[in-house]
Formats: sequence, C-alpha cells, structure tokens
Amino acid sequence: MRAMNLPNFLTLARILLIPVFLAFYMIPGEGTHLAASVLFALAAFTDWLDGYLARRLDQTTKFGAFLDPVADKLIVVSALVLLIGYHHSLWLTIPGIVIVGREIVISALREWMAEMNRRGIVAVTWFGRVKTAFQMVAIVVLLASPPEVDDIWVRLGYTLLYIAAAMTLFSMVMYLRAAWPTLMAGLSSESRE
Repeated sequence: MRAMNLPNFLTLARILLIPVFLAFYMIPGEGTHLAASVLFALAAFTDWLDGYLARRLDQTTKFGAFLDPVADKLIVVSALVLLIGYHHSLWLTIPGIVIVGREIVISALREWMAEMNRRGIVAVTWFGRVKTAFQMVAIVVLLASPPEVDDIWVRLGYTLLYIAAAMTLFSMVMYLRAAWPTLMAGLSSESRE
C-alpha cells in the first residue's frame, strides 16, 4: 500500500505523540515539563523530516498531503490549549486565539479553494515555514517552563509566540488577498444560480 510509506508513518507518529506529551505535561513532578517539551520538539522535528523524506524519496502521496497539515494543526492547537489552561494568562491567551483562529480560517479557505480547483493559490510558502518555526520554538520553550515560574525563558516563549502570532495574521492576510478574486468569482456564480 503506497499511502503507508515512511513519511506518512512519521506523520501518524506525530499525531500519536500528542496524548503522550500532554500527559507528561500534566503529571506533577520534577522534569515532567521538560520531558513534555522534548516530546513536542521531537514531534515538531518529524514535521520537517516527513516532508523532506517524502520529497527526497519521491514518496509524496495524496494521503500525506491531507494528513500532514492535519497533524500540524492538531499538535499546535493541543499544545496551545494546554498552555493557556495551565498558565492562566491573558498574555498567552491572546496569541493562542490568534493562531488557532487563523488555522481555522485558512483551513476553510483551502477547502473552498480546492472546491474551486484553485488549491495552489493557498499553498504553503517559505514565510509560512518561518512562522511555523517561531511557533514551534515558542511552544517548546513554554512547555519546558512550569507556569508558576516567571523567568527569562517564559518571557522568551511569550515573545516568540507574539512574533508567530503577528506572522500568522500577516500570512492570513496574504492568503486571503491571493484568494480574493476566486472567492468573489465563486460567490457571484452562486448568486446567479
């Protein structure tokens, strides 16, 4: 079965790591937050690795193209919800809502564009990859730092998350601008039916 190749296996493994890193973070004890952070970092690394291997080994599949962004969204949203719940901070909630909200909007936009046979207009860009890197590093740093600690690492994690949130808004505007003509064409064709 061509769909279950090594890159797709790594993507599935990333999804399976979600409850594991969540459990480590919620377990009280010394070192559990660091363990959760390491597991999340491992999952984030597989995000890069599965894409690299799929291209390098010529093992890209439609299943992988569907599953990879789903895995990315699941792991990021799970981590953000966990951190927001444990940190009880408006300063973490604001960028978290921005990032999660953008993911919902862009997912819906990609689905719409696929319906209109214009999926390539909202393809991932280098800017999106940089935004994802900031997001992942911020989450790794925040997972490693217990919420009751207010040190340089927590402030660094917040700063990186705000940078990721700003990049998230900018990329959403760019995607919407690129898709706007197709959106308007689709809406006007529906109103004529």
